Amino acid sequence: MSTSPTTATARAGAPPAPAIVARAIGVTRHYGDTVALDNVDFTVREGEFIGLLGPNGAGKTTLLNSLLGLRKPTSGRIELFGGSPTNPASRRFIGVTPQESGVPPTLRVAEAVDFVAAHFKETEDRDELLERFDLTKEARRQAGGLSGGQKRRLALALAFVGRPSLVILDEPTTGLDVESRRMLWDRIREFHEGGGTVLLTTHYLEEIEALAKRVVVIAQGRIRADDSVGAIRGMAHMQRVSMDAGPLPDLPGVISEERTEERVELMTHDADQLVRALVRQGVEFSGLVVQQATLEEAFLVISQS
Repeated sequence: MSTSPTTATARAGAPPAPAIVARAIGVTRHYGDTVALDNVDFTVREGEFIGLLGPNGAGKTTLLNSLLGLRKPTSGRIELFGGSPTNPASRRFIGVTPQESGVPPTLRVAEAVDFVAAHFKETEDRDELLERFDLTKEARRQAGGLSGGQKRRLALALAFVGRPSLVILDEPTTGLDVESRRMLWDRIREFHEGGGTVLLTTHYLEEIEALAKRVVVIAQGRIRADDSVGAIRGMAHMQRVSMDAGPLPDLPGVISEERTEERVELMTHDADQLVRALVRQGVEFSGLVVQQATLEEAFLVISQS
């Protein structure tokens, strides 16, 4: 695997800090009157697995494109492996899966891999790569004749051709069935467990929970939260209280109520207060379960705040 440049130094006797792979420093990006990024500071360190979350139009893709040198900031600075992302020398350590595949439809799958490999000094073995992404049988098929799932697998495989240190994956599993998504999760995990750095955007929040170690929430062009999955859940300060019960009286602190037959789910900021109120008011219930808010519930609260 190519060795990425490192600027990290360590004090004597202390382990070295992970190198900074990419960062945005005070980055703002305007599209006319629209502010896509608003004074964003964001750092990716070697070996991290970051899930980038945000609603449509939040600025996720603009941030990724800025890190890749595809968009210049209106103000601020972008660094990629210590240099400018517009410098080809800085980009030789990255692999990318964009939202839309750009493989020419007449190019055969094996030819697409060979074409991308021609841009790198060190590459994965083509046949082994196709096997890893379950594309061996499609090697001689034209990209335009592939199914949607096969095209996404090819797009992800191409991100790994040049033995990257960092892969940037923008909605890599959109439209895939569960089995295909799980297979691609395994390939991404293998890369990360081997020391690779991953920056992933997705609308599948269970994908973030299954893969990412760090979650960054962006909304309206600003970073709203940056922490572990568990810490992000906790930022919503919400719990889900579910139980079997009949009609309920007015209860303190209930944010929302959903009912399926006899099962009712209540969202609250204070589960203890809610349960005490149930007991005081003599409500008959069974099967009580109290859980922390899911990542999706926390994401909705944070992104709308």
